[in-house]
Amino acid sequence: IALKDLIDTSDIRTTAASAQYKDRTPVEDADVVSRVKQAGAVFLGKQNLHEFAYGGSSVVSHFGEVHNAWNPEYIAGGSSGGSASAVAAGLCYAAIGTDTAGSIREPASLCGIVGLKPTYGAVSARGVIPLSVSLDHVGPLTTSVVDAVLLFQRIADSNPPTLDEVRALSSKVRGMRIGIPRSYFFEELNDEVALAVERALGVIATMRTELQEVSVSVYTDRALQAAESYAYHREMVTASPNLYQPETLRRILTGEKISAEDQIRLKAELQEQRRKILSIFQTVDVLITPTVPIPPPAIAELTANPDSLRPTELLLLRNTRPFNVWGLPTISVPCGFTHAGLPIGMQIAGAPGSEDLVLALAYAYEEATEWHKNAPDIRLPKETSQATSLPQGIS
Repeated sequence: IALKDLIDTSDIRTTAASAQYKDRTPVEDADVVSRVKQAGAVFLGKQNLHEFAYGGSSVVSHFGEVHNAWNPEYIAGGSSGGSASAVAAGLCYAAIGTDTAGSIREPASLCGIVGLKPTYGAVSARGVIPLSVSLDHVGPLTTSVVDAVLLFQRIADSNPPTLDEVRALSSKVRGMRIGIPRSYFFEELNDEVALAVERALGVIATMRTELQEVSVSVYTDRALQAAESYAYHREMVTASPNLYQPETLRRILTGEKISAEDQIRLKAELQEQRRKILSIFQTVDVLITPTVPIPPPAIAELTANPDSLRPTELLLLRNTRPFNVWGLPTISVPCGFTHAGLPIGMQIAGAPGSEDLVLALAYAYEEATEWHKNAPDIRLPKETSQATSLPQGIS
């Protein structure tokens, strides 16, 4: 098992990919670490990330950019980019990451693996360096839905579905009501992403499910995240601002002027958004969207033009962020590749606590396809910068 390097490990440095914490050594394990240790897990190392999890590209880090296992010239996503790339490369069985605006699902999609963001609060975040405590989720990154189920069982607080239960439910997806929110979530899509997701929906339709278009109201205000991030970093921003990467410091400072009264209002609005989304599940069982609207950008495009970083990351996280606001269990599964051989993912979400349904449909889709069986052809950069052949299903 690998761990995103903002999850505390006793007597092992946990740095959040920042010079602020380059010598930080926790005295106890995070809850999630204790649980997998009790299950017999062997830890293979800590994984690089976007500094303090404040970004979706993992090109901003004290330790350098994270590279995509499918092609090292491209980003792995973020902020759990190192975790996703390590799983995709076969360097570990699985990894545990965090997700505040898509930081498990977006890199999972860009690296061609499975990423599960559980229901808000389903996995303890004690001992995890926060970005925004109201939006942070902890979950697994794996190469298959089966492994996601098995790891989720070990880290969840209570009553996670077993693999037998998920398999049993997956055989009964006929008649499952699936909502397709085309407004917002299917806008601004790259053509290859759109085609891959439509083909995936076609596969799901053959399971005799009931697909129907639905409309949901999407809340896009990021002020609460900014305020909670600044609250955590306030003392370090004052004492040692030079130890942050410049872009990270800029983002943290956006929360400086948000008042306590505004934070109370923003938290109340968050709870209202979580209440309002429940009504959609009176008419559908799950929602399906593309995970990320575009394929992974090239690292050089972002590092050579810093002004492009923020708008690109907002687009990368456009479809994942709303599910953090809603706190819904959501999984990204591989559903195709671009003609350049870069992965594409599809996102399945359900009502709070419905991980069993979400995982069952994801498992049924995985059983009907072979996208998850693809693995990158890992070579040294000097030999090749991309796979020598296209993945299965691409011609």
